[in-house]
Formats: sequence, C-alpha cells, structure tokens
Amino acid sequence: MAEEQTNQRTRAQGRWAKPVDRLTAPHVPKEAIDLNVQGRRATGPVKGFGPLWLRTYAIRLEGAAVSPAEVIRVWKKQFASFWPPGSTVYGADRPIEAGDVGVLNLAGPAGMTIATGVLVAYADEESFCFLSVEGHMFGGMITFGAHKEDGATVAEVQALLRSSDPVYEMGQRMGFAVKAEDQFWQGALTNLAAHFGVEGETVHQDAVLVDPGFQWSKVTNLWYNAAIRTTLHLPVRWVRRLAGR
Repeated sequence: MAEEQTNQRTRAQGRWAKPVDRLTAPHVPKEAIDLNVQGRRATGPVKGFGPLWLRTYAIRLEGAAVSPAEVIRVWKKQFASFWPPGSTVYGADRPIEAGDVGVLNLAGPAGMTIATGVLVAYADEESFCFLSVEGHMFGGMITFGAHKEDGATVAEVQALLRSSDPVYEMGQRMGFAVKAEDQFWQGALTNLAAHFGVEGETVHQDAVLVDPGFQWSKVTNLWYNAAIRTTLHLPVRWVRRLAGR
C-alpha cells in the first residue's frame, strides 16, 4: 500500500512542471525568430492587465471511433502540425511533457510575425496546459482536453486570459485581436478533427467575462511587449540575412 501511494505521488509530481524563475528556450531552426523567451518568466492570467475572459472552443468528433485519451495522445505528439498556416511552434521533437518550453512565431496584423513563447505547466493522459510568458499578447492559461459527450468524443480548448498590456488591450477593443484568436483555435480544432477523419463539424465557442476590471499595476508589462520587440528586431534580422548568417 505504501509503495503504491509513493508511486501515485511520483506520477502526480511528474505531471506538473517544476518551478523555475526564468525560462530556457529550446533549440530552434535557423528560420525561426528566437526572441522573447530566453530568460523570461511564465505569467498566466494572474499577471495580465486587462479584463479576465474564459473563452472555450469545442468540436465533436462525430463518427470517429476514438477515445478522449487517444485524442490527447495524438494532440501532444503532433501539436504543431494542427496549427493554422502562418503560425509555428518550435519545441522538443517528441510528445509534449510538463516543463517543456515552446517558441512561438505567430501571424500578426499586416503580415507581421510576433515571436513569443509558452511553458507547459501540466500534462497527463487526459489534458495538458500552457502558461504564456512575459510579452505574450495574453496573460493566459490554455488547457487542452477531450471528453465524451452524448456518445461522441469532444476535443476542447479553454483559454483563461487577460490582455498583457494596454497596447494589446487596444487590439482587443478594436476587435482584430479577439477575431484572430477565435479563428486560430477554430482552425486548430478543425485540423485536429480532420486527422481523425471528421470533416464539416462546426467549432462551437463561448466567451464569459469573468472579471471586468483592469490590473493597473501590470501596466509595466508593456516593457516586454513581444509585438513591439519583434518589430524593432527586424533590421537586425535583415542585416543577418544579407550577411548570410
């Protein structure tokens, strides 16, 4: 009995990322924009600036003989392949595990790229969870899961998030940041469903305002704004490209 309890505690501990103060970025290919991750902190919604939202996206894998556990296994193994065109995630060349750090190159407005990252805070056979890093558009916690509902497996993304700083909040107020977020996860879930042979299913989404208030003490997050820092780094990348580095 004691041995079994010890094993259970060990397995549970292995599902959570070990606490770290600063993140270490993974090795990425030459074409990746490797910015705004190395040495940054994980944030999550607690350290965001704007109102707190819970956004949920779900798709029924109608007709697919696949269990929730199999969906999660495939999702963790091939996570990057389900992303919509224009955005890329770089990380370990293996299934997602707790403690992994990912470098994200996200499609931004007007054709720009936003380089940022995530920490895998939790991962097991039933779900996995990301925390954003300093400078990300959102102070967010995104959970990926699957469950049975009325005889069909449902794949789901739940995003608990705040805009990270006043500039990102302006983007949300203008509508294009929220629209891009919705389209992104709709596309990712549609691609995941297609992997299991499911076509034509609608991605259902819901948005709940959890806290309408602003965390004014987090205005200083603007210093880490990944969109601004990636844009300012463009001349350096152009010079390196011309130099063949």
